[in-house]
Amino acid sequence: MSTQPVPRPAPPKPSPWVKDMVARLDPLGPADLRALDLAAGGGRHSRYLLDLEIPVLAVDRDISALDYLDGRDGFEALQCNLEDGSPWPFAQEKFRAVIVANYLWRPTLAQTLALIAPGGTLIYETFGTGNEKFGKPSNPDFLARPHEIAEAARVAGLSVIVDEHLEVAEPRPAVLHRCAAKRS
Repeated sequence: MSTQPVPRPAPPKPSPWVKDMVARLDPLGPADLRALDLAAGGGRHSRYLLDLEIPVLAVDRDISALDYLDGRDGFEALQCNLEDGSPWPFAQEKFRAVIVANYLWRPTLAQTLALIAPGGTLIYETFGTGNEKFGKPSNPDFLARPHEIAEAARVAGLSVIVDEHLEVAEPRPAVLHRCAAKRS
């Protein structure tokens, strides 16, 4: 009796808005630097960047969902809980792009924005206030307020290109907060 491998579920698709911003803001930053996929989850944006031949560091508190990317050129995963008070794991590193999706941890927001190298890009898409009417997340601690990320980006010296707080129907009804910015 032969055993057949258990089929892996298809990796999640990248956010269409993130894909659009990556294309629109090309180049994302200095080509000799890698991108950071913060709170990478299942690696949907890491995979997308790797497909574009952009090296990426994927960071999440649980990196087991990123196993399918192991061995890809330019891929590194770092298991790290950014919310437990551990030392900031990035030391002096700068990134050509920082991509954050469906994650907000205000205590490290300024540090996150400081990771963007000169010429680099921020692409940030998370849930916003008002999302509680659609279900989770509903805790205001994890919902961005209108203009919140853009204001933090400006304070960090970035030029804001997109600042949106809007209700969407796809892929499911939600209130999203989006910010794209560049560092000169």
